[in-house]
Amino acid sequence: MTVTSYVLVHGAWHGGWCWRRVADRLVASGHRVFCPTLTGLGERAHLLTRDVNMITHIADVVALLEAEELEEVVLVGHSYGGIVITGVAARAKARLRQLVYLDSAIVEDGESWSSAHSPQVQAERRKLAEPSGGLSMPVPKAEMFGLREPKDLAWVQRRMTLQPFAPYDQKMHWGGPVGNGVPKVYIDCTDPAYAGLAPVKNRIRGKPEWPWVELKTGHDAMVSAPVETAKLLLEFS
Repeated sequence: MTVTSYVLVHGAWHGGWCWRRVADRLVASGHRVFCPTLTGLGERAHLLTRDVNMITHIADVVALLEAEELEEVVLVGHSYGGIVITGVAARAKARLRQLVYLDSAIVEDGESWSSAHSPQVQAERRKLAEPSGGLSMPVPKAEMFGLREPKDLAWVQRRMTLQPFAPYDQKMHWGGPVGNGVPKVYIDCTDPAYAGLAPVKNRIRGKPEWPWVELKTGHDAMVSAPVETAKLLLEFS
């Protein structure tokens, strides 16, 4: 059996902890799994400063690939993590085999995370950061991620941490198209759909360069549908 190296990148307010249920299943199938926590979040929340931005988070993942000497990686990005893996592909293409965008934000060359949102959502996010002086966005209610089970809601709610705000309006320059030529796929979580991603999905759905898979679960698929999520990822092993 071929052993695949999976690197699973979490989204905003989350940490590597959110992948536990999926990671356990991938490991049980004989693969290597890495779930880095981005600087300033999760168990690394104590590292949150105004200097933590998108470049920091991209560097977190690139450093992992290099330190572990990983090759032929299946790199997965959830939500905000989709922007991070786009940056990783721009810097470390040779180490990657497949990009998986799990209900992700997609940011084109020259755009910012905020570009993925409607003007209304942009205004809401910037207002959320005002009490901290632009340092961070406060933890939201876990319900916004499409979770329904009380135990899931409680688990996610108590684990989430402040989200660094500096990446939000930071324009990114990939030097080319999203994915840098690495094969990619988009997994659209549809039940319920995460409204904040509607502009992104409407823009790329149906394009030949974006293979499309639908998963009938909420935005936090790794929590609400770990079996189905792991099954999709195993297709790339």
